[in-house]
Amino acid sequence: MRLATRADAGAIARIYNQGIDERVATFETGHRTAAQTEAQLAEKGDRFPTVVVERDGTIVAWATAGPYRSRPSYAGVAEHSVYVGREARGSGAGREALEALCRAYEERGFWKLVSRIFPENVASLALHERAGFRVVGVYRRHGKLDGQWRDCVIVEKLLGDAARG
Repeated sequence: MRLATRADAGAIARIYNQGIDERVATFETGHRTAAQTEAQLAEKGDRFPTVVVERDGTIVAWATAGPYRSRPSYAGVAEHSVYVGREARGSGAGREALEALCRAYEERGFWKLVSRIFPENVASLALHERAGFRVVGVYRRHGKLDGQWRDCVIVEKLLGDAARG
């Protein structure tokens, strides 16, 4: 595991586009280019890093986060995503990426990571449970994907002092 660099943008986009195609991980429907991903990495900077998992020199998983809300009271909460390439699913790469993301964000003073997961994405729900996340609830009909309403399971994990208190 390591922090992503802008040079990793193509590999990150490739894995993300697999998730888009499978329709169980995101509401997004249009593929991302390496240039778009590189711009996002640059924009996020060190405050919102992306982590990657490499195996034999190939990026097989990644995780990232961004601001939860713009209000200052939520400055320590980040909304995250984790994606694993098809070739590495079931190998522990997702957990490695997610746990590394938690460490990286705790080091930056964040006290909580949150996400929304489609109920059909049982692998992601299991991954989050194994990584210490808890289910908070379900957003009903949170958005449409390909014209169909989709629910989202809300998960959270407390970090740092919030986790110990």
